[in-house]
Amino acid sequence: MIESIYQPSLTNNTVRDFSDSEKQIIAAIDIGTNSIHMVVVEIDSTLPAFHIITKEKDTVRLGDRDPQTGHLTPEAIERSMAALKRCKDLADSLNVRQIIAVATSATREAGNGPAFLQRIETELGIQVDLISGSEEARRIYLGVLSGMDFGDRPHIIIDIGGGSTELILADDKEARFLSSTKVGAVRLTKEFVSSDPISESELNYLKAYIRGKLERSTDGIWQKLQLKENPRLVGTSGTIETLAIVHALDKQGIIPNPINGYQVSRQDLEAIIDKLAKMDYEERYNLPGISDRRAEIIVPGAIILLETMKLLQLGSITICERALREGIIVDWMLTNGLISDRLKYQNEVRSRNVIKIARKYQVDLDQGQRVANFALSIFDQTQYHLHNWGQKERELLWSAAILHNCGLYVSHSAHHKHSYYLIRNAELLGFTELELELIANIARYHRKSKPKKKHEPYQKLSHKTQQLMVRQLSAILRLVVALERRQQAIAEIKCHWDAENRELEIDLIPKEIRDDCALELWSLDYKKPVFEEEYDVKVTAKLRSR
Repeated sequence: MIESIYQPSLTNNTVRDFSDSEKQIIAAIDIGTNSIHMVVVEIDSTLPAFHIITKEKDTVRLGDRDPQTGHLTPEAIERSMAALKRCKDLADSLNVRQIIAVATSATREAGNGPAFLQRIETELGIQVDLISGSEEARRIYLGVLSGMDFGDRPHIIIDIGGGSTELILADDKEARFLSSTKVGAVRLTKEFVSSDPISESELNYLKAYIRGKLERSTDGIWQKLQLKENPRLVGTSGTIETLAIVHALDKQGIIPNPINGYQVSRQDLEAIIDKLAKMDYEERYNLPGISDRRAEIIVPGAIILLETMKLLQLGSITICERALREGIIVDWMLTNGLISDRLKYQNEVRSRNVIKIARKYQVDLDQGQRVANFALSIFDQTQYHLHNWGQKERELLWSAAILHNCGLYVSHSAHHKHSYYLIRNAELLGFTELELELIANIARYHRKSKPKKKHEPYQKLSHKTQQLMVRQLSAILRLVVALERRQQAIAEIKCHWDAENRELEIDLIPKEIRDDCALELWSLDYKKPVFEEEYDVKVTAKLRSR
């Protein structure tokens, strides 16, 4: 049971007996279109499990972008910086060891989004990963999975944010379908609602627009459902939780604590929306359970939910308090090997998606795997001699090596440039936007020119450390590609480091005893100058017997 992996939330004064080696306090920050959320958790690596210490939320309306340029406005950026500073101060006071932060829809779409993220890192020391809509959906699934028992029943998860809505079909083993659509409560309010209360014409247009935008995602879910399956609809996010609170206060007079697992029927939801749509802002704000900022956007958000339920023919929704923030934590635990036994399939999501994209672009996987294995072999044998990159960089090199030739799908001419484009725009789940950029750059420089300042994708890497990584890892990949000229001629590569003379001797062990590997030796000699220049070494190669 997945539920057994995680602990339920404990109150802040609960005493836990952990040794320092067993306990890690981690914070996850979600920089969304409407709000910035942070959750601080204590991870017990012996179970493994986590419990929530505290949560923080600030409505910053980052999605209030400049209508002319589409940029994040200075006012929204300042609100966000102030909220993030409060999060950082709180995290520091709780002795948080690591802050994992992601940015979603509003930052993804804004031209000045990268500059905003750079400012966060410069001023607050928080490195923020920009994630795609599909990756956001995957982490929402992981968050819900950590707080709900799926049993043997498929679940449809809906998360209504300020700028986008994520729809997921999943079971307790995998996410069968992930989607992110640009319909969100803040976005729709800003673009389509000018009357208060909302006029009938605007209401009808909004409903039609939402249905049109969500039809593709809901059709995708229908196609992935098996015959006679009866999925449960699970809702996350502030909009859905607010609707559940309004419903509970109306029906029971109290707010459920916790609200996790609370159910609302579609019929009751329709009645709530009909009531809210007839109210102006002040009347909505005066309703118990609705905050001032939520009152501004609740109607479009509620309509997204209702139209989705109609398209999926579902009669009720169950609330889950866990979502993206908790999913960030679960993903971190997976990445660090804490829950690989129970979620092995999810733990392999990155490698599986690399292989999936390789197949999509008809990559020779046998050859790609050989290149990847040789690249990792050189990486491992030269680690701490020529470089100090770690496991994460090793994985990026593996991914780039598998996909380095995917550009052949477009054309043989300049295929390394095509590889960059295909990788950069691929749906590689499990990777951040920065990691995709790094993989694409490493693959792009496996041949022809070395990285140069005039190359825009390389220049876009904001840190010199990132540029160094691309130069050094692509140099390794370049050597290996040179050795794969005939494919399968080389059985093994052994590296010997002479620190005194700064010389790297590469011994090539041929697959066939009588093979002189003349072509491979010539190719390596021709390609090695880039590697030698980057690492400031002299490379020699010799043929060795087994």
